[in-house]
Amino acid sequence: MEPITLPFSLVDVFAREPLSGNGLSVFLLDNDLPTLAMQRITQEMRQFETIFLRRMEGTARFHARIFTMEEELPFAGHPVIGAAALLHVEFFSAEPVAHIELVTALKSIPVTSRREGGIYSAQMDQGVAVFGTPIPRAGIDAFLKALNLVSSDLAPDLPLQVVSTGLPYLIVPIRANLEGARIVVRDFEAMLAGVGAKFVYLLDVERREARNWDNDGRIEDIATGSAAGPAAAYLVRHNLARPGENILLSQGRFLNRPSEIHAMVRGSSELSVTVRGEVCFVGKGTLKVPASSSPGKT
Repeated sequence: MEPITLPFSLVDVFAREPLSGNGLSVFLLDNDLPTLAMQRITQEMRQFETIFLRRMEGTARFHARIFTMEEELPFAGHPVIGAAALLHVEFFSAEPVAHIELVTALKSIPVTSRREGGIYSAQMDQGVAVFGTPIPRAGIDAFLKALNLVSSDLAPDLPLQVVSTGLPYLIVPIRANLEGARIVVRDFEAMLAGVGAKFVYLLDVERREARNWDNDGRIEDIATGSAAGPAAAYLVRHNLARPGENILLSQGRFLNRPSEIHAMVRGSSELSVTVRGEVCFVGKGTLKVPASSSPGKT
């Protein structure tokens, strides 16, 4: 049986120029694929994340499924930003502004893509930030040790706290040693689960620079859009930024992939977050996959 040919695009997200920012592979599908096929395709592409899109006929709404090489995610930031800019090009190129909605298993995400002077940027509404209870003093030392940090690296008078706009991140505020941080324990995912977090986001609150890894510490993320919203809300909640301020977070320096993530927080007691970034288009291609990957095949 002939293999199925699937077109894909490669984009760099939160990037000022190609070959910077966070790479993403995007597949525009005519029909659904089995979950296992999408997982295997993601592993083949070797990007930090891959997004699969299917248009709801005649609308600007698209079903979206997002995978890392290990698992499917209910929400992620840089795939949403990158996908919106690509959809702008593919379906709404006559318009300088495209209003798009991506529908994931978790929620519907409004995204606005803009083209100005040939440069594309997209902004997503991440919704309201949900704050967990600050980590008790007794639990802080274990997390510091797990991240190769010491107490003097922490920003003073700021809590370790779980914040979520779809994915719960443990925000770890530091003032020093961002370059020396890494995950050095094997049970870090279980540690995070114990406080209700999915991932960690290490944030230098003075330089507004961050780092993030998968939970076994093998792969560092270049730019984490789903964490930028919680981080920005954290900065506002703890009076380190103002509502309505453009909060610029940098990431990726240690991977030679400099990235810029713009976030804005609105509200007072309830904080709503938008996240924005530029997108560069770097390539197109096709992938041939076994016919068994088509719907209804086993």
